[in-house]
Amino acid sequence: MRPIIGITSYVLPASWGVWTDLPTALVPHDYTEAVRLAGGRAVVLPPDDLDADVLDRIDGLLLAGGADLHPSLYGQEPGPYTVAQPDRDAGELTLLRGALDRDLPILGVCRGMQLLTVVAGGTLHQHLPDTLGHEKHRPGPGVYGSQQVLLDPESRIAALMGDDLTINCFHHQGVADPGSLTVTGRATDGLPEVVEDPERRFVLGVQWHPEVSRDRRLFGALVAAASKELTQACADR
Repeated sequence: MRPIIGITSYVLPASWGVWTDLPTALVPHDYTEAVRLAGGRAVVLPPDDLDADVLDRIDGLLLAGGADLHPSLYGQEPGPYTVAQPDRDAGELTLLRGALDRDLPILGVCRGMQLLTVVAGGTLHQHLPDTLGHEKHRPGPGVYGSQQVLLDPESRIAALMGDDLTINCFHHQGVADPGSLTVTGRATDGLPEVVEDPERRFVLGVQWHPEVSRDRRLFGALVAAASKELTQACADR
């Protein structure tokens, strides 16, 4: 029985067949396929802030990448380059807080890492070129930046990554203050690339996009943690 991994999604205009610019709940297939290849069953979760009851029916939560978080969530006004989706923020905050209450396994990717940070009381840089003086984290439209990540050798992420430390990133915002989370990986320019909560069973955020390469190290770890959740849930029934 495969563990069920809920993947957050967003609503954007999409076109297919005879349909044009139809509001659509979607997520890149890379996420669902990465979960499948890691041994999980992917379920797409549209934005919904009414409750987090769906968490009682899944075994792990994957916070997907996407638009910027609204800066009001960390006490700032929007800058000129910030593009937010408040409806998605509200739905994902509901899910994330509910998942933390349940100690559900959580993997945050890019925006997902930033959401973990904000819920932990941290803050973000709204536009990295203004902070770092370069655009290596988002070289151009649809172009991933390739970098080496420096990891804390005692961390969970170091144990998962092994010797291959090349990452592919696409983001113009980043973590300024991790709040109560622990930064366990950084880019060579010092920007946090990984956050963890060592007090919880599995809470991991990465600023890069492991779904693009279907990275079984990270998705496999999420599925493994979710499998333990599923086994415990079955034992409790």
